[in-house]
Amino acid sequence: MGRVRVAVVGAGVVGLSTALCIAECIPHCSVTVLADKFSPDTGSDGAAGFVYVNKFPDTPVDRQKRWLKDTFDHLFSISNSSEAPDAGVYLISGWQVFRDPPSEKRPYWSDVVLGFRFMSDAELEKFPKHKFGQAFTSLKCECPLYLPWLEKRFKNANGQVQRGRVTDFGQLCGNYDIIVNCTGLGSLSLAGDTDLHPVRGQILKVQAPWLKHFIRDGDGLTYIFPGISSVTLGGTRQKDDCRLTADPKDRSDMFERCCALEPSLKKSQVLTEWVGLRPTRGGLRLEKEMFQHGSRQVPIIHNYGHGGGGISLHWGTALEATQLVKECIGNRYLASNL
Repeated sequence: MGRVRVAVVGAGVVGLSTALCIAECIPHCSVTVLADKFSPDTGSDGAAGFVYVNKFPDTPVDRQKRWLKDTFDHLFSISNSSEAPDAGVYLISGWQVFRDPPSEKRPYWSDVVLGFRFMSDAELEKFPKHKFGQAFTSLKCECPLYLPWLEKRFKNANGQVQRGRVTDFGQLCGNYDIIVNCTGLGSLSLAGDTDLHPVRGQILKVQAPWLKHFIRDGDGLTYIFPGISSVTLGGTRQKDDCRLTADPKDRSDMFERCCALEPSLKKSQVLTEWVGLRPTRGGLRLEKEMFQHGSRQVPIIHNYGHGGGGISLHWGTALEATQLVKECIGNRYLASNL
């Protein structure tokens, strides 16, 4: 059997991790990543990088939990290795606080993160407007370091990268046997996915080296994530808002909300701000589709729609996408021998 030519479209955290999984797990594949943007210009580069994910309403919880656990275990392994500084992956502890106790006090991911527990009354004194809280240790992944680290590892596995814009799957069918679509919002036009929509996110990076613990409001809008060289403050969740310029009102509002949770931030220095669009749909799309190109059918593996959970789910969905590629190769091999 000859080498199977696989094209992975998209070079964000989902695209690079999927390409790496395929290259490392299926040795007889020739894998090429095609994208018009690579780090530091991808949507993933500005992500806060905190491993935490909200439920997808249209995806079974056990499937979501498997993606999250596979990703957590992968990043935890990196954090315990000598590669951690280069990859920008490390453990971080802190609190998620709620103004009123949530209906689900112990969420499905409570046994995936480390040391999950309810906050004590003494801890909650720090947050006088909040009545309930969860304390746990998770992971943070700094994509400006992690994406180049993934790309280097991918190239070491004989992967190829190619800069260019893919506007139609048909333009790939002559050179590749399998296509893996990790284009995020690009799938609005590339895959014609009308269930996909952008959710605008704006964040601030500030200098506040005294902060060591994350703080996340249970409403998901306000968060404080200390990092290697800055602290990420957020945020916004504005559906179908495609503005990529920073909004001064959003900036002021999120800074005030973060200062209400952590008053010492009033002494912080703003370094940068960033705006990105989350590729969001009711359920993450991870499935196989047969694409008809002339007289030929080419399998496409779709892996997109992670919303704000790209970092938190990337390795788990990459592993599942790789399994789908293996199944396509098996079917191709059987078909060629009939």
